[in-house]
Amino acid sequence: MRYLSTRGKAPALSFDEVLLTGLARDGGLYLPESWPSFSAAEIRALAGKPYAEVAFAVIKPFVGDTIGDADLRRILEETYGAFDHQAVAPLKQLDERTWLMELFHGPTLAFKDYALQLLGRLFDHVLQARGQRITVVGATSGDTGSAAIEACRDRAQVDIFMLHPKGRTSEVQRRQMTTILSPNVYNIALEGTFDDCQDQVKAMFNDMAFRDAMNLSAVNSINWARIMAQIVYYFVAAVALGAPDRAVAFSVPTGNFGNIYAAYAAGQMGLPLSQLIVGSNSNDILTRFFNSGAMEITAVRPTLSPSMDIQVSSNFERLLFDVLDRDGAQVSETLNGFRANGRFAVTDAQLAHLRRLFDCHRLDDAETLAEIAARHRASGELLDPHSAIGVAAAGAAVRDHVSAVVALACAHPAKFPDAVEKAAGVRPDLPARLADLYEREERCTTLPNDLSTLQDFIRDKRPPADRRGAA
Repeated sequence: MRYLSTRGKAPALSFDEVLLTGLARDGGLYLPESWPSFSAAEIRALAGKPYAEVAFAVIKPFVGDTIGDADLRRILEETYGAFDHQAVAPLKQLDERTWLMELFHGPTLAFKDYALQLLGRLFDHVLQARGQRITVVGATSGDTGSAAIEACRDRAQVDIFMLHPKGRTSEVQRRQMTTILSPNVYNIALEGTFDDCQDQVKAMFNDMAFRDAMNLSAVNSINWARIMAQIVYYFVAAVALGAPDRAVAFSVPTGNFGNIYAAYAAGQMGLPLSQLIVGSNSNDILTRFFNSGAMEITAVRPTLSPSMDIQVSSNFERLLFDVLDRDGAQVSETLNGFRANGRFAVTDAQLAHLRRLFDCHRLDDAETLAEIAARHRASGELLDPHSAIGVAAAGAAVRDHVSAVVALACAHPAKFPDAVEKAAGVRPDLPARLADLYEREERCTTLPNDLSTLQDFIRDKRPPADRRGAA
């Protein structure tokens, strides 16, 4: 398996190279040269298998021979054997055709654990074999940061610098990051928005001298391995509900477009999908795009669902690559214009093609609170604000012919206790292992939204060469 950049100018790489590289050197995102293809019989054979076995079947074609089968099986079993629920990603039925997939049974209570717990172990395996050390830089609107830090903490081959927008995460999200005091973990509260954080990370990767000197790597969903790992739970859910003999729809609360892109990727691999629903909050750039065909940036608004407070959805570039017939030069021209002008548009025919699969629905904060309250009154179910958007979007936008729609519960309600309590009158408790989170010591550095300041901080904090190993 070889990987191509969406911008068309970076060299094709193997999986292990893509894992460590993250962002392509031409500024693009890596994608497989061709999609692995699963037959109906192969999908049917996944029924009843443990999560780690399904993960091996889905992930092996992407990894190829860069990791041996025995090592890959061991890594997957270690990763998902540590989750709190035996099913790893359990399904719960909400009504006759709506299901909830709980993706908060990992160590940091959010769906990011499903990819990042694997990513940390893959880093260790590949870096130990190469005798290398990397400097991970990432941006988070809340959940990626805690999951990435938990995955990379205390690892011998990794230093991690995580940027979050100051004052724009929930307190639980912030504390899950800043209370990790491991010597290889550095939290940075950036004076700006998540989009500012993401832009600075990309700028560091695009500064080739800095990138090479620091041996940078990525944990954001710009890293293909993140998307690869998330494809697995779409297979697991669809097979449990009757795939390949029954097509399944998914409703995904969406910010950076990585999670729902993983569902699209599963469809490209042969999983029958009847519909993909994009759930948005007031930062509705994706909903506006799927309604009009125009992607247009507006100001980021703080909401009760901060992980979706995004106006530049990085992973949309991967979908755009297909929309533009995998023409890297056209992708680059389109996105350079988007950065310059804050807008681009697809043709009516291209939008119509996308709308065969994609639909969308938007909720503001008041509507999100109303959905949390209504769901709790009806069944006692507590949803965090992001999950509530996924459930509400499933109800509002599901097509008549769809027999099963799965809404993704992307975070535990205790990660957003103030919003849940405001809506439902119940304050969700953190799991026992996190019960003392509010008493733990925090460590974090506030920095301005300035590239040179960030680079100087990383240079200063990164361990000296004799502790880093070969680069």
